[in-house]
Order: sequence, then C-alpha cells, then structure tokens
Amino acid sequence: MGSLHRIAVGVGLTVLMAATAQADNWQVAKDEGGIKISLSDVVGSQYKAYRGVTTIKASVGQLRKLQEDVVGACAWIHECKTQKVLKFDSGKVWTYTQFNTPWPVTPRDSVLMVTTEEGADGSLTRKLEGQPTYIPGVDGFVRVTQVDGFWKFVPKGADQTEVTYQVHTEPGGSVPSWVANKFVVDAPFNTLKALKERAEK
Repeated sequence: MGSLHRIAVGVGLTVLMAATAQADNWQVAKDEGGIKISLSDVVGSQYKAYRGVTTIKASVGQLRKLQEDVVGACAWIHECKTQKVLKFDSGKVWTYTQFNTPWPVTPRDSVLMVTTEEGADGSLTRKLEGQPTYIPGVDGFVRVTQVDGFWKFVPKGADQTEVTYQVHTEPGGSVPSWVANKFVVDAPFNTLKALKERAEK
C-alpha cells in the first residue's frame, strides 16, 4: 500500500503541476493604449482564461469606490445590461448581473460572491466566485455556470494604481467559438478601458 500511495501522490502532484503550468502559460493577445491582455488555456475547459493589466491614474481608494458601486459599475463592465446587489454580509457581497450577447447567443446572467481583502502594502484584492445556484434561473437568460477570478489593485506611487483583472468563465449552454474567442479579449480590454476613462476624469 505504501508504494501504491506514493504512486498515487506522485501522479496527483504531476497532474497538479501540469495544470498549474498550463494555467500560467499566458500569451499576449492584445497590447494597446497601455492595456495588455493575455490568454491562457485552462485544463479541462474549452474556454481560455483572460488577464488584463493596466496602470490607472487614480488611488486604490478611488477605484474601490467605483467597484463597490455595483449598480453604477454596470456602465463600465463589458456588455453589462443591469447589475444589482443581492446580499451583503461580513465583507462579502453577492451580485446579480445580466449581460448582452451577440445574436444568435442567448443572453447570459451570473451570480457572483465577491470577497474583498486588504493587503499590508495598501493593495486590494477582490475575489470573484460564481454562485450559479444562489437564485433561481431567469426566463430568457442562460446562467453562467462558473466564474473564477479576481481584481487586484496595487498602489504605484502618488495616485497611480496597477490594476489586474483576471477571470476564467464557463458560460453555460452553447457558445460559438468565434464569440468565445472574441469575448476573452474584448471583455477585459473594454472593461479596463472604460474603468480607466471613468477613474481618470
């Protein structure tokens, strides 16, 4: 049993290391206007993870206010139709969002649990975790089945913040490859661009 256990552990570690390596294999897909978008394959998924990075001339506090204005944030989130708070409890907030989608894709909606953590260096991390069964489905929308990601804000000198927005999504239902491939670039780029414009007004 000892040998079998060692083999099982070894195989498990190998799979874990392979998954980590694959998830970290980021390739730049777009670099424009000070916003860099990178994509990575995700083990077991046909959809790529995306990561957008930019520097915004605003403090972490200013960006936090824009983030925590859940209803108002819909104005700068890519293809957001409407957004609201479902629940707030002990530093966590549950949000519901409806998204526009191009024809012939059925519009999507999602429920997220957002957990905010403050770093000793003044940074702020907002973890995004999909909660697809938190509320019943809504007619006319397909529920996003999985969301795993984060926003990270790191202060860089006087009133400048490095912003990282990283997400992997399982959109649920059927999504044509051309739509999925466009979304993983457009979603982070357009979201960061709109956030940047709003914060730097």
